[in-house]
Amino acid sequence: MLDQIPPLTEYAPPGASAATLRQGVPLRTVDLIYFNAGGGHRMSALALEAVIREQRRPWQVRLVNLTEVLDAKDMFRRMTGVAPEHLYNVRLQRGWTLGLAQELKLLQRMIRFGHAPMLRLLRSHWRRTAADLVVSLVPNFNRVLYDSVVSSLPGVPYVTVMTDLADYPPHFWIEPGQAQHIVCGTPRAAQQATAMGYPAERIHLTSGMIIRPEFYRPPVADRGAEQRRLGLDPSRPTGVVMFGGHGSRVMLDIERQLHDMQLIFICGHNARLASRLRHAKATAPRLVLEFTPDVVHYLQLADFFIGKPGPASLSEAVRLGLPVVTVRNAWTMPQERYNTQWVRDNGFGIVHDSFRTIRTAVVELVDRLPEYQRNLRRCGNRAVFEVPEILARILSGAAVPRDGAACDGACTPPSVVCLT
Repeated sequence: MLDQIPPLTEYAPPGASAATLRQGVPLRTVDLIYFNAGGGHRMSALALEAVIREQRRPWQVRLVNLTEVLDAKDMFRRMTGVAPEHLYNVRLQRGWTLGLAQELKLLQRMIRFGHAPMLRLLRSHWRRTAADLVVSLVPNFNRVLYDSVVSSLPGVPYVTVMTDLADYPPHFWIEPGQAQHIVCGTPRAAQQATAMGYPAERIHLTSGMIIRPEFYRPPVADRGAEQRRLGLDPSRPTGVVMFGGHGSRVMLDIERQLHDMQLIFICGHNARLASRLRHAKATAPRLVLEFTPDVVHYLQLADFFIGKPGPASLSEAVRLGLPVVTVRNAWTMPQERYNTQWVRDNGFGIVHDSFRTIRTAVVELVDRLPEYQRNLRRCGNRAVFEVPEILARILSGAAVPRDGAACDGACTPPSVVCLT
């Protein structure tokens, strides 16, 4: 499934052979911390776990749901009837994102207020489970996570892998004054880490954002034949419209404005939305899908992408060579606003203020499609394969003291991966 995976011997610890690994080198434990708010954090953790397994590294990878550690007795769900991430995800699904910048500041104040009790819970977790490397794929909690690791697991490195294209300071992804590693998917994020006082040896720049390894499989063998099988016309430009796992009502407005353009709508778990789109009076071929585990297949049949400026969806479209049409306005989540600048600066597509002008944007993009496609070909994102190598270098250099001495931040030697 994964292409260009180096052989086992390239991932052996210094002085170890492939035969030694097969005979059983003691496994190092790597914890990947995620939560389910937004979906991209869990996706990144699962993608890393899959690639680490395919690369046959001598690690035991554990996925740690931060929500379950901090609320092991599920008190929030018992009191409210829903998981805490559910409230956030419902807002995303319904487009209720206006004012999230102010709510984020409130959340961060609550996290600071709850620092001491959360620290106790996390210390207890690490002492009970132990780990050789702790990797955070979540924002907002990196101060308390770092404090809990360095105080309960002396010498164990702590790494934050950003799943956004840039930080939204303060106290979002990058916390100042912490002797930890930061993995950044863009030069902008690396610059922000430098501005926060991180030395170069603790900033690791990858060639993009983590996306699922399925996005690296070979393209559809006969794209035209598959389009015809699905009722599409191979001679027409094809757009794919996708707004997360539950779709969005804005897809109905997009359908009305682009009624004469060939489109693939992916509605996720929103069967009602899919039904309304199927009954729309379009004058061009349409393919309307509900939830599908094979999103990659349908994206490979398209020529451009229409959707919100999420880091995962944009990175997936760019990986597959699909120029994007997206928007930036007051409803754009604060941590995703830089993403639209990234699209513009790199010539990856068109950004408007509203989907009300989607027709103008798509007409312009289709007219300039070869230009945008050339820009996309310059982007070779291999982050999901690069991050395990970064973690391996950090892990191999971590001199974990066995006498309980506290780590002074100098236990990990310089290790820089700069892939641009």
